[in-house]
Amino acid sequence: MLTASKNVIEEGDPLLIVFPDGVSYLVSVRSARKLGIHRGRPIELGDLIGRSYGDWLDCGGAKAILLEPTLEDFIMKARRESGIIYPKDAAMIVMKLGIRSGSRVIEIGTGSGALTLALAAQVAPEGRVYSYDKRDDFLKLARENLEKAKLVSYVDLSKRLEHEPFSETEVDAVVSDVPEPWLEVDVIKSGLKNGGRLSVLNPTYNQIERASEALQAAGFVGLEAMEVLVRGILVRPGKTRPEQRMVGHTEFILFAVKPAL
Repeated sequence: MLTASKNVIEEGDPLLIVFPDGVSYLVSVRSARKLGIHRGRPIELGDLIGRSYGDWLDCGGAKAILLEPTLEDFIMKARRESGIIYPKDAAMIVMKLGIRSGSRVIEIGTGSGALTLALAAQVAPEGRVYSYDKRDDFLKLARENLEKAKLVSYVDLSKRLEHEPFSETEVDAVVSDVPEPWLEVDVIKSGLKNGGRLSVLNPTYNQIERASEALQAAGFVGLEAMEVLVRGILVRPGKTRPEQRMVGHTEFILFAVKPAL
């Protein structure tokens, strides 16, 4: 679980090295390991053991600040072989589904594990994420990303083909990130507790429309669809304005609730 209980860098700790120009590196601190950087001399990672988060590091020609990585850092810098769920969407999902420590959550479509990271951080230390994917390479990659964030102990990663029933029942929430979620409605319904919440993620209008129809036909209620957009502000004395680029469309999110039937 991500904590801020200590401020001294130790062997094996994750570390974010941030330069003033915005370039950053997420590493695991290991003795006898070097990190090549875009400016300045390579960093001897073993020399950082015993330093404090927040310290400045002189790299010769540039200084960098040593920071404890946040969940966003782990998500955005996760190794990926597929598209990821962005923090803006993950934050909305965990809020709307009411996921918290102790929650039991099924995730359909692990992918590279970006959303899995967010779910694991929320359910820890008492809850569990049961994440499924049909591809072994995705499950392996997700495990590596979870291990880097020290969250793997809160997740069960399993291979599953489409439409197969889940071993888990009475879970608090289900998150689906697969191309045809309407084909999973029956098994989702079997796994969710009464009053449990569901989130479906898809990139096109046609997909969320079809998913919505299938959920309504299966008796789900409280359907709500949305898109989360984030636009930064360029803050400068006397000429503050919105940035020209923004994190726009990534996924549409459809929410629903399973009532007692």
